[in-house]
Amino acid sequence: MPAFAGFFASDPARREGVRPVQIWGLRLFYLLMLLFVVPDAWEALLRHEGPWDPVRAVAFCVWATYPALALFGLARPLRWLPLMVFTIGYKTLWLAFVAWPLWRAGTLAGSNAEEMTYVFAIVPLLAAVVPWGYVWREYVAPPRRAAAG
Repeated sequence: MPAFAGFFASDPARREGVRPVQIWGLRLFYLLMLLFVVPDAWEALLRHEGPWDPVRAVAFCVWATYPALALFGLARPLRWLPLMVFTIGYKTLWLAFVAWPLWRAGTLAGSNAEEMTYVFAIVPLLAAVVPWGYVWREYVAPPRRAAAG
């Protein structure tokens, strides 16, 4: 049996209240991160010449690292959910603090932020595939006590 056969096997997450469509949606977004973000971010890092602006360098380093970690999310989508929550968080904050004020002022169109706004506008689709009940149970709520027996 090929080593990757387990990738397509029935996911134990079904027993944890997570729908298969959410698992495959997560895998799709992890794959999209790998295909579209990693090349741009790493190219910017590897081809940069001269001294870096430290804040810009941090942004590119984070932007190169988090989608590279999406490789692990392809195989274990629920285990790597914090990566998806991070992605939703920073994109939502960016839309709220950068794009929204520009849009309200009527200056978003034609600005440097316009293209990024279109890319980040998929946040509702990302949020739709996240099993928020599972996120709550596994990452937020206090651990359940085992029943006394």
